[in-house]
Amino acid sequence: MPAISQNKPYRVGRSRTGLGLFATKPIKKGTKIIRYFGRLLDSRKKKDDAIENKYLFELNDRWTIDGSIRKNVARYINHACKPNAESDVQPRKRRVIIRAIKNIEAGEEINYDYGTDYFKAYLKPIGCKCDACEKKRKKQRAEARAEKLRLKQKAERKAQKAAGKLAEGKGGSKKLPTQKAGGAKTNGKRLNGHGAKSVLANGRAVKSEIVVKAKSAKATTRAKPERESLATA
Repeated sequence: MPAISQNKPYRVGRSRTGLGLFATKPIKKGTKIIRYFGRLLDSRKKKDDAIENKYLFELNDRWTIDGSIRKNVARYINHACKPNAESDVQPRKRRVIIRAIKNIEAGEEINYDYGTDYFKAYLKPIGCKCDACEKKRKKQRAEARAEKLRLKQKAERKAQKAAGKLAEGKGGSKKLPTQKAGGAKTNGKRLNGHGAKSVLANGRAVKSEIVVKAKSAKATTRAKPERESLATA
């Protein structure tokens, strides 16, 4: 590991992804932190174009910086989807400066966005481990657990409701006795009284009605002679 001057506002330390670069004192927004440097590669030369490693920093279609040399401390800066620094690329000068885009506190890891191509080639297959992605995954796991618990509680409520309905069905009221043609019974007596048969669907007269009519006719016949005798007297 290369020696770093104590005047520099950063140090190499352990990170979530291995080694990283950390601020040793507060760094203000807009401050130039470090230069990313290394051997220049010319893409027009087959020998240079054949070199591949994860520290290649492309300046333009022709020139690329091979930052794999140990003196390039900037190579320890890790990627972040929501970074606190950025790479200021200067193709004409063939150099790259890492600049703070936020106020960085002492002890905070310095990071910048590596770009879409690098992300797809190296980070996406293994999963990005920056703070933003870790928080996102943590939130997704918490939401998944909450949804699992919600579905479990819903299933329990449904089971309890079904058990309640089953219990109500077993303890329900008994069926009433079916009514026969002669009228329903209450304590052994027919509801229509007099022990008479009820009117059937074919229109036959009720027995009790016939008896009442017969009695009234007899009473009328008996009363007539009495009225006549009084008139004669």
